[in-house]
This record gives sequence, C-alpha cells and structure tokens, in this order.
Amino acid sequence: MTYQAVWNGTVLAETDDVVTVEGNLYFPAGALKSEYISDSSTNTVCPWKGTASYYNVTIDGEANPDSVWYYPSPKPEAEKIRDRVAFWRGIEVKEV
Repeated sequence: MTYQAVWNGTVLAETDDVVTVEGNLYFPAGALKSEYISDSSTNTVCPWKGTASYYNVTIDGEANPDSVWYYPSPKPEAEKIRDRVAFWRGIEVKEV
C-alpha cells in the first residue's frame, strides 16, 4: 500500500513504508518534500516516546505551523519511529 500526506491539494510526502503508533502513521523523514517544510522551535514531551520536535508547512504562502512532528531521539520503547514523521492539523494521510 502507498500512502500520501496531503495539505491543500499538495502532496507533502508519499511512501509505502509506514509505522503505526497510537493510530498515527509515521512516514520516513526522507519522504518529506523539503521545499514545503521549515523548522519550528516547538517541542512537546510524551512520557514514553520522548521529546517531539515539529516542522511548519508552507504552500503558496499559506502556513500550517507545527503540523508535522518527529522524535529526534526517541526513548528505547519508541525506537521504531526514529527518523520518521507524522502529520496533523488538517494534513490528510490517505491510502492511494
């Protein structure tokens, strides 16, 4: 199966290699189209996964802040999501 992450009609990432954790599909970080992504200074903490970092998405001047997250140094229990990203805030993840 191939999956896409889409926002405002633009494909942000596409892959057939996903990992599901807590109902979220994590794509390989390398699948992200870097032209739409910029770093965010936001961090949050999950008790079992570790500290999450975020990316902003911008398409045609419209921003979707903190809509992509990842765990740069996940705890051992969450090692399978290292170097992977997940999406929210209106980004649709769908099977194609």
